[in-house]
Amino acid sequence: MPVKIPDNLPAIELLKEENIFVMSDLVASAQDIRPLRVLILNLMPLKISTETDFVRLLSNNPLQVEVDFLRLETHTPKNTSPEHLEAFYKGFGEVKGDYYDGMIITGAPVEMMKFEDVSYWPEVSSIFDWARTHVTSTLYICWASQAALYHFYAVEKIPLEDKLFGVFKHTANNKKHPLFRGFDDEFFIPHSRHTTIRSSDLSNLDGVNILSESETAGVAIVTSRGGREFYLTGHSEYAPFTLHEEYSRDKEKGLPIAVPENYYPEDDSTKTPVVRWTSHANLLFNNWLNYYVYQATTYDRNDIKDLGDIKFKE
Repeated sequence: MPVKIPDNLPAIELLKEENIFVMSDLVASAQDIRPLRVLILNLMPLKISTETDFVRLLSNNPLQVEVDFLRLETHTPKNTSPEHLEAFYKGFGEVKGDYYDGMIITGAPVEMMKFEDVSYWPEVSSIFDWARTHVTSTLYICWASQAALYHFYAVEKIPLEDKLFGVFKHTANNKKHPLFRGFDDEFFIPHSRHTTIRSSDLSNLDGVNILSESETAGVAIVTSRGGREFYLTGHSEYAPFTLHEEYSRDKEKGLPIAVPENYYPEDDSTKTPVVRWTSHANLLFNNWLNYYVYQATTYDRNDIKDLGDIKFKE
């Protein structure tokens, strides 16, 4: 099913080249189908690439999805034009009275800073709180996963000696969990981060469950409140060449960076990377949309005033 995104968003042409059908506002308004409403708070510096990554995943399912992009009102990105933000993004003040079926909050290039030292921490914290009463299920990605776990449960992030960078093997702690329907016994997720969270800091938290771990990458997927929130420490949404672009960029800047693990054949950066995570990424997002967004939104949205009391069966 196509995904509905704002007209003229740059991602449209990029996705059309991949034979992914996206729907304009005009076509969508002519269809008598209630789409799932998904809000994406995009904190990544390269916003167009991130928009494309998530729209690609949301479009690869049989459900119709309507996407809104959210920007911060207390922070001005350096790598995205004001015209792009004005045309395709909404401020928090424009959406805080609305309700969404799903929400995605991305990573951000501030992981080495204390959370309270991030200039937009008060605003992003208020968005975390708002999502608990206005969104059915929220995905927190990379930095956002650590930030939300800190905000809600006081879980501290731990600096790593070396950057965790590459594509790593994972397993599900409970293969019968709906999020892992159709998954193989082992699956891969890209990671690109300097910090981690300890499983021991999560194990005694009420309502918090670790769903997936990796011997190398550590805690990978966490859930809380029975599926109202998911915390993904990696980047399942990454396109095939994203790690390559990060590696090349850091090398050009003279920054200390190792070759991403399990990515290039024979660790040779002149060779085409081996992509081994996209099928499970599609399953992950499809299962989230189906079991934790769509199947939980069969109520009449006009009758809902607060989504905070919705509960899922594990």
